[in-house]
Amino acid sequence: MIETRNLVKRFGPFTAVAGVSFKVERGEVLGFLGPNGAGKSTTMKMITGFLTPTEGTAIVCGHDVTSDALAVKEKVGYLPEGAPAYPDMTPAGFLRFIAEVRGIPAEKRKARIDEVAAMVHLEGVMHQSIETLSKGYKRRVGLAQAVLHDPDVLIMDEPTDGLDPNQKHEVRALIQSMAARKAIILSTHILEEVDAVCTRAIVINRGSIVADGTPDQLRSRSRYYNAVAITIAAVSQPGAVRDEIARLPGVDEVEDAGSASGRASFTVIPKRGRTVVEEVSRHARAKGWAVDELRVEGGRLDEVFRTITAGGGGGAR
Repeated sequence: MIETRNLVKRFGPFTAVAGVSFKVERGEVLGFLGPNGAGKSTTMKMITGFLTPTEGTAIVCGHDVTSDALAVKEKVGYLPEGAPAYPDMTPAGFLRFIAEVRGIPAEKRKARIDEVAAMVHLEGVMHQSIETLSKGYKRRVGLAQAVLHDPDVLIMDEPTDGLDPNQKHEVRALIQSMAARKAIILSTHILEEVDAVCTRAIVINRGSIVADGTPDQLRSRSRYYNAVAITIAAVSQPGAVRDEIARLPGVDEVEDAGSASGRASFTVIPKRGRTVVEEVSRHARAKGWAVDELRVEGGRLDEVFRTITAGGGGGAR
């Protein structure tokens, strides 16, 4: 559905995107991650035909964005950064305009606008000027125009930006409901969003892809992957317990996770490629420790993200 081939974008001497290549199939929701200035938005703008690549190209539903940009735009729903819209128009008027531009037959426009307005919960503000709407409602208007023509490809730049927790949940549920029928790319700074809706994630840094995999595959790169969280009651010397756990053969490091009222909590980090839950559990039983909690961590996306993007991005989103 989407294929980028060595996409490059330069602004004068500055290279914002430096040879990005990937594919997205129907049914995939690809999370596009990276620090500010990494080149995420620039890449998305090239895929949608908003920016012309300096080198390389993107193929969307079989159409080359460099030679057939209009056909690409017919297939794509695009929610850009900031959800720009005409501020003096109402959502109803704006969506009628978009429906006409998109070529939705006149006899079907009202029904489709009503359907999409209900999907993104705009019904109560349809006749209020866009400039008077909250940031969250403006975002909903932008999302409504992106999905109005039921595109095969949906590209969204920070789709939940400015939304409250309930609204974020609604948008994520909407994305999930559409996912099976579309190829979706969304950029986000919210790592929980990757877990909530994405089947795959690409991390871009300084214009280049530095990681590509499922959320579980990315988490497996975390130093906390297979780490053991343990809480022990009736501990008089937490430091001595920590040092004892640290001497176990499979353990790389033990981090204090808080001690209070005789309870001590630790995060036991295994050596790379090892699992230590049985080792820690067996040792705790042998010592007669009163274990209140023992669980295995699945890795931390935020720690992986910080590690692979250390040094930050460049100067373009």
